[in-house]
Amino acid sequence: MGKTADRVRIVDVQVLSDDWYVLKKNTFDYRRADGSWQRQSRETYDRGNGATLLLYDPRRRTVVLTRQFRLPAFVNGHEGMLIETPAGLLEEASPEERIRAEVEEETGYRVECVRKVFEAFMSPGSVTEKLYFFVAEYDADTRISRGGGIADEGEDIEVLELPFDDALAMVACGEIMDGKTIMLLQYAALHLFVNECATANETRE
Repeated sequence: MGKTADRVRIVDVQVLSDDWYVLKKNTFDYRRADGSWQRQSRETYDRGNGATLLLYDPRRRTVVLTRQFRLPAFVNGHEGMLIETPAGLLEEASPEERIRAEVEEETGYRVECVRKVFEAFMSPGSVTEKLYFFVAEYDADTRISRGGGIADEGEDIEVLELPFDDALAMVACGEIMDGKTIMLLQYAALHLFVNECATANETRE
């Protein structure tokens, strides 16, 4: 069928909202697998791209997460206080620059060496955002402040240091429900704490 760009013809774009971020209604023609063209309409929410990072201490087998209020989760029936990895929008910065700044603002830890592990579209059915996922080691000496976020931006962030096994258990029981956080914790189980996880599983068996 050729390149995807040859299968999409943008017909019309309407800006529905440009307040916090940009919501658009997009009308386009899409060439289906059988060669026929179909007119479709989809809304897209553009908030820019972002980055997130898991702080982990391989020696003490701990991770640092945050807890803060999320209105969209609240209006969907959740209590609204979500446990997450620190994250933020890029806002013209590189992913590495942005995530170092966000981690320091939210958690108080200053990390220089961050490692990107993958990229992902988190809600491609409606949101344009691509998220860059990082990991970085931390210890007590890398904490330079209490963190908590920027109050003028409405942030009121609690910093949590948890045993890694407890964080995984919180995913299983539904206490951690944030997608990016679950993805990074699963990555950690497969790649950062893999030997310890295998030993723990063998002990339980």
